[in-house]
Parts: sequence; structure tokens; C-alpha cells
Amino acid sequence: MLPSWVVVGIFMLVPIGIMLIYSFLTKEFRGGVIWEFSLAAYDQFIFDRGLFGDEAPTLEWTYITIFARSIVQALIATLLCLVIGFPTAYFIATRSEETRSLWLFLITVPYWVNLLIRTVSMKFLIRDNGPLNEALLALGIIGKPLSLINTDFAVQLGLFYSYLPFMVLPIYASVERYNFGLSEAAADLYASRWETLRLVLLPAVKPGIIAGCILVFVPSLGAFLAPDLLGGAKNFMIGSLIEEQFKGNAGNWPFGAAASMILLTMVLIVLLIYARSQAREAGR
Repeated sequence: MLPSWVVVGIFMLVPIGIMLIYSFLTKEFRGGVIWEFSLAAYDQFIFDRGLFGDEAPTLEWTYITIFARSIVQALIATLLCLVIGFPTAYFIATRSEETRSLWLFLITVPYWVNLLIRTVSMKFLIRDNGPLNEALLALGIIGKPLSLINTDFAVQLGLFYSYLPFMVLPIYASVERYNFGLSEAAADLYASRWETLRLVLLPAVKPGIIAGCILVFVPSLGAFLAPDLLGGAKNFMIGSLIEEQFKGNAGNWPFGAAASMILLTMVLIVLLIYARSQAREAGR
């Protein structure tokens, strides 16, 4: 295990430690940090003290709203991926062994391309004069182009497209191991298809569903490419907020690090809840 621990320590724990330290330092006017302890970054995230910092503190709803929007967007993206990913995974797992590899290849082949290129391509596809609007206009379905760019829908579409395989593959692995004789036994006992799905199949593949939801929710929560390229300023998410703090000389590195630590804490809470639920199920 030593090589694994070395890699984890160098490429994960050390950067997180640096980020934690930066979050407690003072902002340097031209970018970077001054090595003086300060809680200003966390105070800026939580409280609004006015333009000059001399007013009575009130809750800073701007950043809280961005966090709330990020959570909602990530939850919606996770739900959409589950709704589409579960039947897709079930379909692939129930094909013949000769064709499963082909279906899995078709699911993963778009992800051989860089995420940035795929997101830009999505922007080209749904823009006002893009192929989607031109096709709908040609079919007479719409009378004028739909304004899809810089909307919540565009962000959701980008997140859904980016992370769908993260939902399909874990569920596929669970369904592939599922004993379909249980479904046949349920049918013999006069269970409907809905009852078989709800009472037999879903509980059996629950670990794959939970794993897929976590794999989609966590990166969606911190995503910045889809919000930046497809959502615009009105659909700012926490990943975009953090990215902005480290760009150019006008950024605020301590504040970006503090926002990153808050985001990391939220992700760790989700993972700990999942780990505890798995431990309780294993205990039973």
C-alpha cells in the first residue's frame, strides 16, 4: 500500500493542506497571499460588512445563494442522470454478452474527447443559430429560435452530458451481478412488473445506484466549465466562483481557498453519510 499512500499524500493531501493554510492567510493586493493569519476570507463568505467594512455585519446572501444554486443544480443533474442512466444500464446489462461491449463502447467513446471541447461543442449545438434550432425551425416545431444559452437548462444539459457515464457504469455493474431468477420468482408469485422493480430489483442494485449518484453529484457540485460556457453570469456556481479568485492579479486567493474548503467539507459530509449507511447495512 506504500506507493498508493505516497501518491495520495503528494497529489491530494499536500494540495489540500496548502489550500487550508491559504484560507487562513491575508490577501495580497496584486494576487497571492501575505503570510499573516486572518479569518477575513471566511468572514467575507459569511458576513457582509458594507463597502468599507465598517457597517454592522449581516449575512452575505450572495455567496450563500451561489452555494444553494450549486447544490440544486447538482441534485437536478444527479436526478436526470439517474432517470436516464438506470434504464440505459439495465438495457445494456440485459443484452447478450457479445453486444454488451459494443454498447459500453458507445457510452464511453464520447469521453475520449477533452471535457472543454465537449462543452464548447454543446454550446455550438444549442446556440440560437445552431443545428438544434435550425432543425426545429425546419420541421416547423418552433417559429423562432429558442434562447437556450445562458439558462439553467443549458447548465443542466451540460452537467447531464458531462457525467451521465458516471451513473451508467456503476449501475450496470450492479445489474450485471443481479440474479434475474429473483425477478422470475416474483413473477411466479403474481408480482407486477412495478412491484418486481420496486421490491426486488432496486434493493438488489441499490449500492450501484448510490455510487452512481455520488459520482455525479460530487463533480457536478464543483463544476465550472458548464456554468461558465453555457450558463453565463446569471447561473454562477461555486466552481466558477472559486476559479475566478485565482485568475489574474485581481483575485483573492484566501477567499478562493476558503470557498474551496467549505465545498470540500460539504463533499466530505455527503461521503461520510454514505459510508455510515453502508456500514449500518453491512452490520445488518
